[in-house]
Amino acid sequence: MSKIAILGATGNAGQRLVTEALSRGHSVTGLSRHADAQAPRDGVTWVKADINDVDDTAAKIAGHDAVILSMPFKDLTFDNVFAVAKKAGVWLLVVGGAASLKNDEGVVLLDTPGFPDFIKVEAAPARDFLNQLKAGQGFEWTFLSPAMFFGPGERTGTFRLGTETLLTAADGKSSISYEDFAVALIDEIETPKHKNQRFTVGY
Repeated sequence: MSKIAILGATGNAGQRLVTEALSRGHSVTGLSRHADAQAPRDGVTWVKADINDVDDTAAKIAGHDAVILSMPFKDLTFDNVFAVAKKAGVWLLVVGGAASLKNDEGVVLLDTPGFPDFIKVEAAPARDFLNQLKAGQGFEWTFLSPAMFFGPGERTGTFRLGTETLLTAADGKSSISYEDFAVALIDEIETPKHKNQRFTVGY
């Protein structure tokens, strides 16, 4: 059993990560500024925290085997996140985005002509976050990028893993459910294969 902390445990991906971790017998700490408003749940300890309060959040996640960050990149102060992870001495696993992946021609999706501006608002800082992780921040990290279409669905447990290129199915669609994304990320915690790397998951 691992002790897993989740920053953003009440979000779309976060909720599925909580469920997947609990289903495998792990202990979950859900950190949120609104933790006191969460309903009690067996196996989950809700802890009030603000990631911009570096010392307080670091103290609350120290000692966990893995810490998952599942929050919008556009709302994060990167230096604070990195300081929290470094001070706590934890392995940070990040729920990433697809736009920093490459297409079959080797071009990063974010840099392709006509990439929607409304998606760039979140996609650009997500790529910046990844690039800063790759540059080295003094702690262990893993960044998991979903396929292009990332939403609610089924937990099938059947998917493919890749590294830097977007995964596309035979029908041309690039997708992964929140549920199967959670399977892939909890698999990584149980059997680490991508420390200090980005990888991706898709059908």
